Amino acid sequence: MDMGLEVVVVPVTDVDRAKAFYTRLGWRLDGDTSGDELRFVQITPPGSRCSIAFGSGITTAVPGTAQGLHLVVVDIEAARADLQERGAEVSEVFHDGGGVFHHGGHRERVPGLDPGRRSYASFASFADPDGNGWLLQEVASRPTAAALQHEAPQERWRTP
Repeated sequence: MDMGLEVVVVPVTDVDRAKAFYTRLGWRLDGDTSGDELRFVQITPPGSRCSIAFGSGITTAVPGTAQGLHLVVVDIEAARADLQERGAEVSEVFHDGGGVFHHGGHRERVPGLDPGRRSYASFASFADPDGNGWLLQEVASRPTAAALQHEAPQERWRTP
């Protein structure tokens, strides 16, 4: 049975401020509706099949607690530059000192692109006005299904 992740709820304090921030980044506004004690805004990053939703009355999560939301890009330097031009405060590109995937927070962040420019290994981070944390992750190529079947999972992300 197929299952597709379609919407992720992002808790915010000021719906209009969040809407302005995300649309300024070039994300598509899919809807903005309200009713009794409810406001629901849905926005989709360019090229994504998954949207984010925020508003009032749609979550009990504390604003700023959504962390580690990944936006996969083919060219991290170009994506970072685009976000900066649109007003986002984006970190420098980094890779993890211990391997391919990053540690939580800022632990073991090493400045610069992954030395081998491996897919899944270079990142940059930014946050929305409430502190919800986003990561750009560069994925230039993906392994084929056949390759994944013949490879031990720990080998996929092994540091050479």
